[in-house]
Amino acid sequence: MSDWLGLSGRTAVITGAGGGIGKAIALELSVNGVHCNVLDRASELVDATVAEIKASGGSASGYVCDVTDEAAINSVATSIKNCDILVNAAGLVRPGALADLTTVEWNDLLGVNLTGYFLMARSFTPHLVASGNGAMIHVASISSTNPQGSSGAYSVSKAGVVIMSKQLAFELGPKGVRSNTVSPGLVRTPMTEAYYQVGDVAQRRDAAVPVGRVAKPDDIADIVTFLASDRARYITGADLVADGGFSQTLMSSVPRPGFGD
Repeated sequence: MSDWLGLSGRTAVITGAGGGIGKAIALELSVNGVHCNVLDRASELVDATVAEIKASGGSASGYVCDVTDEAAINSVATSIKNCDILVNAAGLVRPGALADLTTVEWNDLLGVNLTGYFLMARSFTPHLVASGNGAMIHVASISSTNPQGSSGAYSVSKAGVVIMSKQLAFELGPKGVRSNTVSPGLVRTPMTEAYYQVGDVAQRRDAAVPVGRVAKPDDIADIVTFLASDRARYITGADLVADGGFSQTLMSSVPRPGFGD
């Protein structure tokens, strides 16, 4: 069988790969012949993802790394000799209204969701340029364009990720590096699972999505893998919305006499 995606033999660095979307991305890339450098701040999660990849016949290395720690990122970038694909998937969600946030809470969330993405992109740009065919994929969110209330600086951080990626696409395109974002809608991950265990929340959320279900991490991993591949070689600076059509339902909430209940 041909390597349709053209990924075999390449090397990726994935942040937040100890669980949720990041882990699913690492597993999917490995299935397609990519050596995955698994980054997460929890050593047990790093070890578990690496072990799962190897058990399925893939190739992986693990690094304990907090994306808010510039020195730790630089150390990992020095240890990893080559990188063709960078995936920023580390994420943090904290509740609260913007007007009530402390500066510490604001900085903590932006430190992971935005500054961490920038630090990774900056440190690994030389590797991606040297690759001659580098690809960055950053996990954003539909909340980058649809403000998510009571979630602190989350929407602000994801909006920043989208425009950062577009700027990277503009600046690095002539050097052979592409940069894109994937903006998921509702995704059932370990970080959000508690919500789905309350009453009929899971059923109501599934019903709110036009395709009939909330996304799984694998759904997002497939899209990231495509964007990392040669099949997406002419796509850069894009924000690919992956929400099952959820963001298209806004106008259906407007009361219209004679239509619906």
